[in-house]
Amino acid sequence: MSDILVEAVKGAAAHPRPEGIKFAYGTAGFRDKATILDSVMYRMGLLAALRSKAKKATVAAMITASHNPEPDNGVKLVDPMGEMLEAAWEKHATDLANAKDEDIGSALQRIIDAVDIDISLPADVFVARDTRPSGPPLTQALLDGLKVMGSTFTDFGILTTPQLHYLVRCHNSKGAYGEPTEDGYYKKLAEAFLKLREGTKKKYVPDVILDGANGVGALKTRKLQAHLNDTLKITVCNDGSSGKLNEKCGADFVKVQQMPPAGMDIQPGQRCVSFDGDADRVVFFYLNKDGVFNLLDGDKISTLIAGYLGELVSASGLQLNIGVVQTAYANGSSTRYLEDVMKVPVSCAKTGVKHLHHKALEFDVGVYFEANGHGTVLFSDQAEQKIKAASQDDSLECSRREAATRLTLMMDLINQTVGDAISDFLVVETILSTRDWAADDWNMQYRDLPSRLLKIKVKDRTAVQTTDAERCATAPAGLQEAINKLVAKYQQGRSFVRPSGTEDVVRVFAEADTQANADVLAHEVSVQVYQLAGGVGDQPQPPSTS
Repeated sequence: MSDILVEAVKGAAAHPRPEGIKFAYGTAGFRDKATILDSVMYRMGLLAALRSKAKKATVAAMITASHNPEPDNGVKLVDPMGEMLEAAWEKHATDLANAKDEDIGSALQRIIDAVDIDISLPADVFVARDTRPSGPPLTQALLDGLKVMGSTFTDFGILTTPQLHYLVRCHNSKGAYGEPTEDGYYKKLAEAFLKLREGTKKKYVPDVILDGANGVGALKTRKLQAHLNDTLKITVCNDGSSGKLNEKCGADFVKVQQMPPAGMDIQPGQRCVSFDGDADRVVFFYLNKDGVFNLLDGDKISTLIAGYLGELVSASGLQLNIGVVQTAYANGSSTRYLEDVMKVPVSCAKTGVKHLHHKALEFDVGVYFEANGHGTVLFSDQAEQKIKAASQDDSLECSRREAATRLTLMMDLINQTVGDAISDFLVVETILSTRDWAADDWNMQYRDLPSRLLKIKVKDRTAVQTTDAERCATAPAGLQEAINKLVAKYQQGRSFVRPSGTEDVVRVFAEADTQANADVLAHEVSVQVYQLAGGVGDQPQPPSTS
């Protein structure tokens, strides 16, 4: 065993693995109670160094648990162009996190052999964290792992997750994507935003109330404001000065509870926006004139963005194919609106941002959002080249060149590395201003179908298998046939089931023409899951009719 691996084993003594706990690296990396993650952080420092050596480039490690409660924390690795960690390395991460302390050296050697890594190569890693109190000691554990491997590193302290993705891409592209500093991030977004702003509008009011989830998004939005030249008034609430991270606030709370967060005093018609704990998700909401809560989620955001970009592409005369990628959880009304009204092709991907991101790469301009508000837009290299060339082509008529110029600015405003609440927020504000829309105008594009999401406990979640981007169950036998019969009873009915990726539960989603029908359909499907897939505990009870 090489000296560096011997040192890795010695270093583990200060970061012992807790007994009886199985860690798993998923789409969101590792997430768990912060009190049991010290060993995971140390080992991810080791792995990040190996990943850097394997890619011969700088990679990154983000310490966050996103929308999870404040006592949780986690870590995810970021690849050189700001992408999520390559899927094949998720198993390496899981194996290393679960290795016995004395077996760390051999676990690292297996990765080195499998990937054919030259251990003598240099390594460089960018590190950042969100605002959780557990962040500093966990960061130190990760840095200990990097030091053992002889890696250089830059600890950026507190950043949003998308900012770290941006920084590593800027660094590895040698500045082609932007200036690799936090200030460079604000400057790039603000410059594009200001150039896209137009004059005074009748219905669009440049005034928004922000729910910062008591997290990093609030801090960084305040820094951004200094670059916006008072063109957009942002009142920041839930800024972390009081209240706990993600507690009764944040994008996940607003989306799931279908209500405004605590800590905000809003009036009917006021446009509001909510970030999650690490600012990679965003949803909008408002109260209508009757005081009724209205949510503008990832589905609404994707249709707004796809429609606007489609108009610009058409006006530019460029031949580019635009598509939208959704998951099975996307509201059926949004899918029909995109396909039937906007004539934009829609692809469905498995749940998880990495699956949507991969699918979006199939388009020249791929718009992807999960309903929870996590998403972005990807432009192919060829599309970027065509758009930039058209914006500088003096032989084109003025209107076509202007449309291409606006597309170029939109590419700068959009953080293509990952879903970014701050960037997506500015994109939405730009489009609403251009269209002169209030929140109600945006919401009237289409009406969401009522839906219901349930969880059913089962003995073994792997008893349920799916295909067709999780929209069709292939096991257990008879389940999909039963779902089909139930769905046929309801107007605009739709339902699917999928096993959880982290616990022995099966998620049941249903939508229909009325909330009552969606509730009953979800219940009826959940009973079939309970009976056919090994439900535990009491059989699901029908929804209350009171």
